[in-house]
Amino acid sequence: MPAANPVSQARTPVRDTYRHGDLRRALLDAGIELARAGGPQAVVLREATRRAGVAPNAAYRHFANRQALLDAVRMAALSALAHAMEQEVASVRRSRNPAAYARDCLSAVGSAYLRFAQEETGLFHAGFAPPEPVEADPPDPAKAGPGGLNPFQLLGSVLDRMVEAGVLPATRRPGAEYLAWSAVHGLALLIIDGPLAGMPRKETHALGRRLLDMVEKGL
Repeated sequence: MPAANPVSQARTPVRDTYRHGDLRRALLDAGIELARAGGPQAVVLREATRRAGVAPNAAYRHFANRQALLDAVRMAALSALAHAMEQEVASVRRSRNPAAYARDCLSAVGSAYLRFAQEETGLFHAGFAPPEPVEADPPDPAKAGPGGLNPFQLLGSVLDRMVEAGVLPATRRPGAEYLAWSAVHGLALLIIDGPLAGMPRKETHALGRRLLDMVEKGL
C-alpha cells in the first residue's frame, strides 16, 4: 500500500464558492485572527481567503481589496474594545454616592482600555490603523462597530454621568472625550510599543491608576 503524501494531506482545498455559511463573515473572522496575531499589517486578503478555503477571486464579492477587509477588521476591533469597556463598567458596584459611582465608571473605562491594549495588542493596533492616503472617506473613529458598540460613545456616556453627578462641570464637558482618550491612549502606546514595554504588569497597572486619577482631576 503506497504511503500517504504528507504535502497533499496538508494542502487546504480551494473552492470558488463557500458552502458552509456566510463567506463574508468567514473572511472577516480570518482577518480578525490575522490582526490578533500580527497587527494590521498581517491582514492580507489572499491569506484570509486561504484560511476560509476559497479561491482568492471569491473574496472580491465581499471585499473589493485588502483595505476594505482591513476597514472591516478595524471596526470589529473597536467593537471588541468597546465591549471590554462596557463589561468593566457593568462590573462597577453602584454606590449610594452618585459622584463616587461616576468616578469609578470613568476609572473602569480607562482600566479596560489599557488592559485590552496589553492583552489584545494586535487587535488594538488594527482598531487604530490609519487609512490609506487615497481613501476618500476615512473611517470615523466614533462610528459604531458591527455590534453597535463604540469606545468613544461609551466614554462620552460616562463623562455625561459625571456631569449629572456634579463631578465634572458642564462648562468643561465639551471635548472632554478627546482629552481623556488621548491621555490613556498615549500611555497604552508607551506600554505596548514604547519605553515601558518591558515594565512588569504590576508597575504599568500602578501607572495606569495614577494616570486615571490625574485625568479625572484634570477634567
